[in-house]
Amino acid sequence: MNKELLGILLIFGSTVLLAIPLGRYLATVYRGDKSWTDFLAPLERLLFRAGGIDPTKGMTWQQHLVALLTINVVWFGWAMLVLCTQGSLPLNPDHNPSMTPDQAFNTAISFLVNCNLQHYSGESGVTYFSQVFCLMFLQFVTAATGMAACVVVFNALREGTAEKLGNFYSYFVKSITRVLLPLSLAVALVLVFQGTPMNWAAKLPIVTVQGDPVNVSRGPVAAMIAIKELGTNGGGYFGANSAHPLENPNYLTNAVENMALLLIPLAMAFALGYYLKRPKLSYMVFGVMTVGFLMLLAPAVYYETHGNPAIAHMGVDQRLGAMEGKEVRFGAAASAFWGVTNTVISCGSVNSMHDSHMPISGMTELLGMMTNAFYGGVGVGFLNFFVFVIIAVFISGLMVGRTPEFLGKKIEAREMKIAIIVALLHPLLILTGTAMAAHLYAGNPTEYAGWLGNPGYHGFSEMLYEYTSSAANNGSGFEGLGYGPGAESIGDNTPWWNISTGIVMLLSRYLPIIGPVAIAGLLARKKYIPESAGTLRVDTATFGIMVFFVIWIIAALSFFPALALGPLAGGWVFDTFHAYNWLHVGSFGIGLAAVAVAVFSRRLAVFGTYAQITRSFGAVPLAGSPAGWAILWFFGCLAFAAGWTIRELRGGRPRRAG
Repeated sequence: MNKELLGILLIFGSTVLLAIPLGRYLATVYRGDKSWTDFLAPLERLLFRAGGIDPTKGMTWQQHLVALLTINVVWFGWAMLVLCTQGSLPLNPDHNPSMTPDQAFNTAISFLVNCNLQHYSGESGVTYFSQVFCLMFLQFVTAATGMAACVVVFNALREGTAEKLGNFYSYFVKSITRVLLPLSLAVALVLVFQGTPMNWAAKLPIVTVQGDPVNVSRGPVAAMIAIKELGTNGGGYFGANSAHPLENPNYLTNAVENMALLLIPLAMAFALGYYLKRPKLSYMVFGVMTVGFLMLLAPAVYYETHGNPAIAHMGVDQRLGAMEGKEVRFGAAASAFWGVTNTVISCGSVNSMHDSHMPISGMTELLGMMTNAFYGGVGVGFLNFFVFVIIAVFISGLMVGRTPEFLGKKIEAREMKIAIIVALLHPLLILTGTAMAAHLYAGNPTEYAGWLGNPGYHGFSEMLYEYTSSAANNGSGFEGLGYGPGAESIGDNTPWWNISTGIVMLLSRYLPIIGPVAIAGLLARKKYIPESAGTLRVDTATFGIMVFFVIWIIAALSFFPALALGPLAGGWVFDTFHAYNWLHVGSFGIGLAAVAVAVFSRRLAVFGTYAQITRSFGAVPLAGSPAGWAILWFFGCLAFAAGWTIRELRGGRPRRAG
């Protein structure tokens, strides 16, 4: 066990050590300074000439967004065309059919937004042509899109006033030619030498050791796996993703792939400091992200390495950890580390089945996607973090009685409104989608029995995970959603799941890019105010703590009721007490305590909106006040909603006709 823990420590430590020089290199490339990859400049000029683009022409933030959205529309049309006609296209030795329109819509959107939510299995769902010229192509360009958008924000944060924020196409092309392609080549070579296929051959018929005939899928696997991880895409070549022995053959490839998916998001945090020549700012950003990451990682590793108490209760040895759904060649610790890194990073590749992870591990993986700001995807991870920084600056300014400023630019109403809309959009999309799916299932469990393999509390977690993964551009899943009971299983490849998650992916990709870029553009136009003794320093540990709690309060706490109904109720409570009775007792006790606080608390410290409305400052009486009655009404509605949901989950089990 100590060796396993040492293994994940070495993976993370090595990645951080590589991310620091890579961050410096990224800043050098995007600033246009001389670098060792300047020999690629003729290739880049050829691409610009072919596209009729002047890479030296500055663009406003609006022009950046127009360029970004326009090319994404073109890519969507290409993906739909290929996926709907792949059965008739070349490079299809296994004769895989074309996708249905709703499945093609979901797949095209999924890879277009860097999510890679897969409602198909790669061996039978797509052809070699689709894998390479559609899906792998999108894995490169969507990662570069996020990196280019991030650099636009970097430009806006520089000292001085600016209208033009660089050239989107220049940042986009350099992200591919000078970052993603070289790194992908290096990772792919490691995979090839360790046994990952890289060919165009059809399935190979073999006979297993136990005498069963099987057809082993092959193809251009190594190339796709490299960019899958480096671009934080996550879409696997095989249905089992990186749990498949040909996609991830051994512990070495597991370590290399895990480092690859962590590398660029970590490097972007350091690139911020080098680009702005403010290294302390990057240390603050990296520190906050790392603390959040470690807080999610620690409980997952602990519970996965200590085994499953339900299985131990059956007399099964759990000394290797909770190994259900995991590969022995990786072990419990490396599987837990991969699970948390891939949900925090918003990559979505898996080397074990998250549906089989311990309840607390499942909750930490959900929280990693729900906060969506601890490292995050390439480029867009910092954009999400930037939104919370703006909110933290605004709150800090109000607390000290000064106009909020960030790096010499005033934060005013427009920037704050955009930041709040982006921050609240994430829970809105996740909880709305989950509520609609739960309503459909609870209202007619016979019709939708094929949705879930676990129709109780864990079934709720499966639906919550699907929309959380979609909104976080992650792409992983609690695969029990895809395999309902018995022969009636219809899984997640249905019009409802394909279309609803497709819409969630669209909204949660582009609005969180548009919002931060718009904020950055507005800030860039404002007059630069030099720092003074009264300026709020944003590169300190104190401000980092402020940002950390803003993330947890706004992002994480929004989801705790849903998490209580899912992984906490359906797993941890039952594993601990072997019954759901204590769930109801605990909920009732918490409700009584909340009502007691609202009724009997004599005074409530109010520093915000309520104090301003009543024109009073400091402590305000709560009992008998409008705020007190509002709190009572809120808790009453919350108790009713929780009770109704528990009743539906307990009773909403699939019933067979007749």
